[in-house]
Amino acid sequence: MKQKSFENLLKRLHGLTPDQAESLIRSVQDMTAQNAALGAIDQKARHASCPHCCSTDKQKWGRTRTGTQRYRCSQCRKTYNERTDSSISRIQRLDLFYRVLRDMFVSPTPSSVRQLAKELSISKDTVWRWRQIILRSLSQSIEPLTGIVEVDETFVRESRKGSREWVRHQQDPAQHPKPPRLRWYEYKLTGALMKRGLSKWRLPVLTAMDRSGNRFAERLPDRRDRTIYQCLSPIIRRDAALCSDGLGAYAKFAQASGISHFVLGTKPGSRKIGQSFHIQNVNALHSRMKNFLRPFKGPAKKYLDGYVDWYFVRFGMEPERALNGLLKRADAPPA
Repeated sequence: MKQKSFENLLKRLHGLTPDQAESLIRSVQDMTAQNAALGAIDQKARHASCPHCCSTDKQKWGRTRTGTQRYRCSQCRKTYNERTDSSISRIQRLDLFYRVLRDMFVSPTPSSVRQLAKELSISKDTVWRWRQIILRSLSQSIEPLTGIVEVDETFVRESRKGSREWVRHQQDPAQHPKPPRLRWYEYKLTGALMKRGLSKWRLPVLTAMDRSGNRFAERLPDRRDRTIYQCLSPIIRRDAALCSDGLGAYAKFAQASGISHFVLGTKPGSRKIGQSFHIQNVNALHSRMKNFLRPFKGPAKKYLDGYVDWYFVRFGMEPERALNGLLKRADAPPA
């Protein structure tokens, strides 16, 4: 658009009604998100090879319906774009998908699925499916922990949201036995007491961090000695000093690894050894992680790993970088 025409357009905007102005703002946001997504995809596509024959000799071949650059391979003569064979190859509204990415990694507090669906004027099932695609692409970058390493576990109540086990039991009790746990509202209806403290209904999430800011978390199936050893052994260097509570598995890990071990208590006066050895940083991290999970009303057990990874990678993660991770093809070798 020429500059004069653009100035005339700006003058006409002063006559818009509030509803029209709001509609215009949404349209501009959609265009901005669309351009950002297309720019990130096209930039990576310039250096990509053909997904069919891996040839790098290509020529531009128009654009797709979503606006991404299409190429034709000069060797096999097949057309492709950067999204071919990726996890987002069939997503049509890249502008809205990019706004979901921004909400997950830029917003101070990510929106719930229903809030985001209402804001974008799309189905909540679509937002949920897109969010799961993004969560499956996330992984923590594991940096070896060194120096003073704090380690502790926190517990998240097991959730079976979306499970059909009670429905199947009611439809066919002979084939599907009664689930071992009451539904959340049945505790009040029947007067049953919910178990306090540690139980099999609380899932342990092991968290470790050093004083340099490197951190790691993983949901564990249990707190057995072997499980904790297998989790900590690859990420803690042998010159580290381990700070933990009195769980025996940590002492056995430190002894088997030949590293220093400082055991902290829970009573006042035993929570620190000197001024340096404590686990207050990792406990504060647990508190922030639970605050992050609270608006989601208890992620289901099968999705909890993705939410833990989301919390640990979202700070410092740009939407463009997350989009690049989604563009990796299924048959591509690991980076």
